[in-house]
Amino acid sequence: MVNVASMTDRNEWNRRVIEEFRANHGKVGGTFEHMPLLLLHHRGATSGVERVNPLAYRRVGASVAVFASAGGQPSNPHWYYNLVANPDVTVELGEDRYSARARVARGEERERIWRDVTSVLPVFAQYQERSGRRIPVVVLDPT
Repeated sequence: MVNVASMTDRNEWNRRVIEEFRANHGKVGGTFEHMPLLLLHHRGATSGVERVNPLAYRRVGASVAVFASAGGQPSNPHWYYNLVANPDVTVELGEDRYSARARVARGEERERIWRDVTSVLPVFAQYQERSGRRIPVVVLDPT
């Protein structure tokens, strides 16, 4: 994934990915060409401002799981803390848009999802090794 230097660069990069996602019915090229992406709408933990992040996902039954990898950075991404504080979210998946509730997967559920995603997208195992932390798995259950 792209290593962005500043929040401004990251916001611009996210904006471009979001525009491409919407213009191409959920498909994105470049770095994400073969990666399943969704757009996650969430509220800032302290600001309450709506944010949108493009995230890789993996289907888990009727739900989807996302991964707080931050590209292998040593700390969790901001969106993770926003979901913990404000778990009611909106998901854009392809051309579908729906409400969901976020929850952090624990125990065997987390391990099962993690094994699945790293078998298909091994870059997540690399992110976990590089980060030195256990990457949280967040399940988005449709509401």
